[in-house]
Amino acid sequence: MSGSDRSPPCTLGRYLLFDKIGAGGMATVHLGRLVGQVGFSRTVAIKRMRSDVVDDPEFVSMFLDEARVAARIHHPNVMPTLDVVSSAGELFIVMEYARGESLARLLRAAKERGEHPPAEVVVTIMAGVLHGLHAAHEAKNELGEPLGIVHRDVSPHNILVGVDGTPRVLDFGIAKAAGRVQTTRNGQLKGKLSYMAPEQIQGRVSRATDVYAASVVLWEALTGKRLFDGENEGQIIERVMAGCVEPPSAHAEGISAALDAATMRGISPDPDARFETAREMALALESAAPLAPASKIGAWVESLAKDTLDWQAEIAASIDSD
Repeated sequence: MSGSDRSPPCTLGRYLLFDKIGAGGMATVHLGRLVGQVGFSRTVAIKRMRSDVVDDPEFVSMFLDEARVAARIHHPNVMPTLDVVSSAGELFIVMEYARGESLARLLRAAKERGEHPPAEVVVTIMAGVLHGLHAAHEAKNELGEPLGIVHRDVSPHNILVGVDGTPRVLDFGIAKAAGRVQTTRNGQLKGKLSYMAPEQIQGRVSRATDVYAASVVLWEALTGKRLFDGENEGQIIERVMAGCVEPPSAHAEGISAALDAATMRGISPDPDARFETAREMALALESAAPLAPASKIGAWVESLAKDTLDWQAEIAASIDSD
């Protein structure tokens, strides 16, 4: 899409809203521009609540809770929230713009090419994700009180890998945290079944739940296969609860015994058998395998997502020129 083909921006307060670059359950994500005084401006990502749910109190509470929770987490491996704006019947969250692609799309692109991601790239990405999750788990409110944040939806879809080589955890829309306005209804599961720990399916979550989900992502990224899949939700739940998992080395070459052990400990059905913290698992991964430099991860992202990245860059460049 050339600059001349772009639709004109929508003005929302001090922000200009440009092309859509993604979509989720209750929002679309756009490139945007913060326009300040004395010529200051900045390209941002804007998560815009869909018009068909903007008047639904439950969805609005979830959306605002996401912004409040994410704003309390300060770590390079968590996407920063910059602002929340309600204007002219619109509700949106302003986030830092990072040029990159979701881990889900990167893994799918690699599989379509018949490639396995290099183990050191996977380990470095997931160690970063775990460090980001640890920062979320340790986050405090303005009084210094623990918020008890649990992401509850760690999956490849909610990990953005930037061309700068940095993985960033996204979407705290269903996170559990102290002080949240919106709560989960009894019997209502939140998250993606294939990445849920057994205790989460039973209605209990803790930081160990996020460690488990990150370990499932790690297993899948190392092997290029789905760990828990099925024809329906019942089959998936049955396989998660059974907990029969082979080590990654049974499905891919070049996996060390230490990396096998770290992955299998993280994916244990018993929460008490997992790593006590996400940071502990991150450090175990960093000791289990060589780490990839940021330049190698960035090159891997660019090789798999060139068309999408070029499109984003074109939009961002045309916004800058405007």
